[in-house]
Amino acid sequence: MSALLACSYLSMVRFFLIFLAVLAVLFRIDMLDDVQRVAIQPWTGLLASASAALMSPLDADVVHHGRILMSKATGFAVSIEAGCNGVEAAIILIAGMMAFPSRWKHKLVGIGIGIAAVQVVNLLRIISLYYLGKWNMTVFEFAHLYLWQALIMLDVLVVWMLWIRWIAKQQPSSSPAVNHAA
Repeated sequence: MSALLACSYLSMVRFFLIFLAVLAVLFRIDMLDDVQRVAIQPWTGLLASASAALMSPLDADVVHHGRILMSKATGFAVSIEAGCNGVEAAIILIAGMMAFPSRWKHKLVGIGIGIAAVQVVNLLRIISLYYLGKWNMTVFEFAHLYLWQALIMLDVLVVWMLWIRWIAKQQPSSSPAVNHAA
């Protein structure tokens, strides 16, 4: 095995080991009762509040109570539960950014902007699911269980790839035009 292939292989193994370790640690922290009570549950309530605030100018029928969005007229409601608050998607993004070789400053900028991007898409998800549920529960179930799960993970992947492109522009190559095809 050539030195370049061995180095590339070791870099991939290092990436996956760090990725898995960060995932395990962050998911374990996410599951702690105190973290749920102090951070995750208030965050979920904030998502419901933000969703209602975005919807209210065009829809006076929507109200929120804690993590629940509800129609005053029909009583239809959606509850934002664990797995629907974008925290798990953010954890996956953080793990990918932490595992990728880059400066800490770049990791922190990527994590901050990345979490914001994930949450913007998650707000769109919550709002769309509320209206889909009011309209048609079959479509709601499909969108909730399949479509939006894939779209949120696609968002994480796109944000991570855009961040990697930005990292490549921030860190000049250590050697001029190396031909890796040899």
